[in-house]
Amino acid sequence: MLDREEYVEQAYFWRTFLERVQDGVPAQEVIEQVREEILSTTKLPMALEFLLGEIRHKGRLSDGMALMPHYFAPFQTLLVNKAEDETIKFDILIALQILEAEAEYRASDNLTRQGLFIYQFECIARNRLGYHEGMEAISRDPQFDQTWADWILWVRRQLGTTEFCEFLYLRSEFAVEEKRRALQQPDWSPEVDILFGQREGRIAKANRGKDPLYMFAALQRQLGYPEVPKAKPTDAEKIIHPVIEQRFQLLEKRLSIVEQEQKDGLDLTDFYARPVRPPDTPSTG
Repeated sequence: MLDREEYVEQAYFWRTFLERVQDGVPAQEVIEQVREEILSTTKLPMALEFLLGEIRHKGRLSDGMALMPHYFAPFQTLLVNKAEDETIKFDILIALQILEAEAEYRASDNLTRQGLFIYQFECIARNRLGYHEGMEAISRDPQFDQTWADWILWVRRQLGTTEFCEFLYLRSEFAVEEKRRALQQPDWSPEVDILFGQREGRIAKANRGKDPLYMFAALQRQLGYPEVPKAKPTDAEKIIHPVIEQRFQLLEKRLSIVEQEQKDGLDLTDFYARPVRPPDTPSTG
């Protein structure tokens, strides 16, 4: 785990990277510029120097990040790697927003293992990055101890057989309290470690049978969990091409004619060409 100031500078790097890439600045120039702006007392300038060499040599940012697992978390490397993969639809702009928000959360005083796990899992689920590879990367995050890592890998194997909210509920203090009441044994204790609190367990139970995204939204509202950046929807006016829209209009007119013909209400006079009236000739006296 890094110091707080490292994550503060990381958040600045990802945010600046996003802004300047959108302005058309090449990635190499962005890294060179930000390297001079970053706080020199942190390790990030050295990491950027290494990334700059790797991107010049291989052309991929994720390859350099993978060689520095002591600085960049496996989940961060996974996001950049998926964004650079041309075979999947994962925009680099969204990846940079996710990385910025995650770095800000790591630097905040509200950081919890529960919040970080939910944030990372939602990123994988919402962007379809692959549970097998994604959960393995999450389990190797330095924020999670061995108990968390074992549970995350166990959940990876069980996904698809049980609702995700059920995994949270069964490892929560709320589930323990309900079990004690059901058994009428106030001293009953589970054989596994409890990873989530009462409120997480209550929210998880309330979302049984629902889309997991509803549970993520409830955790964000109720417990202040970080919100995952989402891709902005395309402008509705730009969804349909003008040429396609004209063809739809022509098709509607043809369907209207067919309906009128079936109802014996087609008036062919509407399609007759109107006679052209010759201009008046001046009279000769």
